[in-house]
Amino acid sequence: EVQLVESGGGSVQAGGSLRLSCAASGFVFTDYSIGWFRQAPGKGREGVSCISSAGGSSIFTDSAKGRFTASRDNAKHMAYLEMNNLTPEDTAVYYCALDRRPYYCSNYDAEYDYWGQGTQVTVSS
Repeated sequence: EVQLVESGGGSVQAGGSLRLSCAASGFVFTDYSIGWFRQAPGKGREGVSCISSAGGSSIFTDSAKGRFTASRDNAKHMAYLEMNNLTPEDTAVYYCALDRRPYYCSNYDAEYDYWGQGTQVTVSS
């Protein structure tokens, strides 16, 4: 059974940092690329970042460029989203997701096959 479990969310003040983790099990980790999405209250789900099986990453959200970094540890079956200089606009539930195309990064949620339960990030001003 494929399982994705996000952790590392929380409440921080503007300017703070968080490191989200995505623990994966139940599949061959290197067979998938991993996307990070977020959904703010009253808004649709937004693609934030993606990292391919080989470690190539993309940041899709313009506001996150220069502040967020995606990484993965294939040996530990873990993916990470490092978020720095957080702003209240980053407040959302953050999800990791799997795309069975290991060398392709997509920011379209419909192209992802499995999802975690999400972790809440709240940034206060």
